[in-house]
Amino acid sequence: MEKINKLRKLLNYYNLDGYIVPKNDEFFGEYIPKNKDKLKFISNFSGSYGFALILKDKNYLFVDGRYTLQAKIQSGKLFYIITIPNKFPSDVLKNKKLKIGFDPKLHTQKTLKIFFNKTNCKLIAINQNLINKFWIKKKGDVLKKFYILPKKAIGENYETKINKLINLLEKKKIDFQFISASENIAWLLNIRGQDSEFTPVPNAYLTLESTKRINLFCDLKKVENSFKKRFKNINFIDINYTDLFLAKVKNKKILIDSLSCSIYFENILKKNNIIKEFLDPIYLLKSIKSKIEIKNTIKSHVYDGVALTKFLFWLKKNYKNQNISEISAQEKLLKFRKENKNFKFLSFPTISSSGPNGAIIHYKASKRSNRKLKKGDIYLVDSGGQYNFGTTDVTRTISLNNNSKRIKDIFTRVLKSHIAVANYKLKNNTCGAQIDNVARKPLKEANLDYAHGTGHGVGYFLNVHEGPQAISKNNKINFKEGMIVSNEPGYYENGKFGIRIENLVRVKKNNKSYSFDNLTMAPIDKSLINKNILKKNEIIWLNNYHKDVFNNLKKFMNKSELLELKQACSKI
Repeated sequence: MEKINKLRKLLNYYNLDGYIVPKNDEFFGEYIPKNKDKLKFISNFSGSYGFALILKDKNYLFVDGRYTLQAKIQSGKLFYIITIPNKFPSDVLKNKKLKIGFDPKLHTQKTLKIFFNKTNCKLIAINQNLINKFWIKKKGDVLKKFYILPKKAIGENYETKINKLINLLEKKKIDFQFISASENIAWLLNIRGQDSEFTPVPNAYLTLESTKRINLFCDLKKVENSFKKRFKNINFIDINYTDLFLAKVKNKKILIDSLSCSIYFENILKKNNIIKEFLDPIYLLKSIKSKIEIKNTIKSHVYDGVALTKFLFWLKKNYKNQNISEISAQEKLLKFRKENKNFKFLSFPTISSSGPNGAIIHYKASKRSNRKLKKGDIYLVDSGGQYNFGTTDVTRTISLNNNSKRIKDIFTRVLKSHIAVANYKLKNNTCGAQIDNVARKPLKEANLDYAHGTGHGVGYFLNVHEGPQAISKNNKINFKEGMIVSNEPGYYENGKFGIRIENLVRVKKNNKSYSFDNLTMAPIDKSLINKNILKKNEIIWLNNYHKDVFNNLKKFMNKSELLELKQACSKI
């Protein structure tokens, strides 16, 4: 409460009635450094998405369905928790004419319009961040350098990508693009960095003109001379001068990105130019992986499958006689991953949950919540790695001698949903919304559902959540060959258990048709399956999938593991 009171004093000083605190930092990435996580500082909420609205008499925390339970546990004492899209800020600000402050460097026009347009409140940009005025921070981490991907890891050189982008801009009659999403700069220049704990992004901004004049704005201490020399036609400028540079841009037709260009930068560019487009075309270009990228991704999934499968065997064998907790289990899984020299770091914080903790969709075990794994529970582990070169994300739900018929029936329905996605016959115009509908059907037949999308796009040695494609209710992006997406239906019962089965799949072309091809290689727990609920084609799918898993992983197993793999992958 002390922090909130400090913020309220500042509201009085600035003559405001409220203040918005978003999750993101100025680069709008999913995972941000701890010393920039203003939302966690003010609310204690640690999820990857949400924002707080702090008024003089009430505090609201807005999250999506993945985080409702978690937010109530972490922040429920001081904040009213509101789930989007069930309710919006306009619902709590009805008929109120308030002055609400925000930091223009941390918001885009798009998000403020979505959440605050239907209110009578006046939004006021405050160029100094109010949280920073009383947050005493420790010194930042050691500077980590940007680096260039080797030839064996990339499909196209950066010059080819730039030419492709300039051709697109010329078609749209645009002569200047401001690229504000670090992940898109990483793709365009074939570079990576170490500015996020879970994503190899190089935090930067880039300007591109139709004349091929390119400026890269970054912390110059992160780029060595040898790095700069590899980019003949690029000027390197200190990131602190980005706004001064943009203020000098005049009489241009400009493209900015509505997802990552802050109101602060948009306002500077709007002053003397015409903004013509609001979506960075790199998102779509980046989502279509090249043959080399797919080949490397397949390899990464085999490495990851080996680690996860060995871990699952170890867990089943030892949970009864060893004191294994959620935290010690996730540490053991990390140990297995680290045995592969191509493993770099995790692609997101591991979800290691047993019993009632499994119902918290994006659960993160803490000292306080940590449970011992015990007989009768089901254990859900959702984790992934960043490898040289590829990004993985997989969920398995494991029986710890659970004999509940109801849980087995629900698990089997989740499996049916998973298979419905895996077997979906893709057409040229298939989009995620169509598939999401089909995925939920086996669960809805039993009046069950889940409060998250069925799948998200995945990057190539980049973000584990990366669009524009997704399998969700409102996603209308057509699937194209080379796209990667997760397939992860689930079911969660508050205070009892959680079930999810997740594989990553790629869009593969077969002659004239398209299909999903599994990338993830790890057994699905057969002891949780009620075979009577499965149709013949679903049994065939499962047996074929396990055959692939066995063939891909067998050479990496020792003698006893090989026997376990045979058993785990045998036909049902």
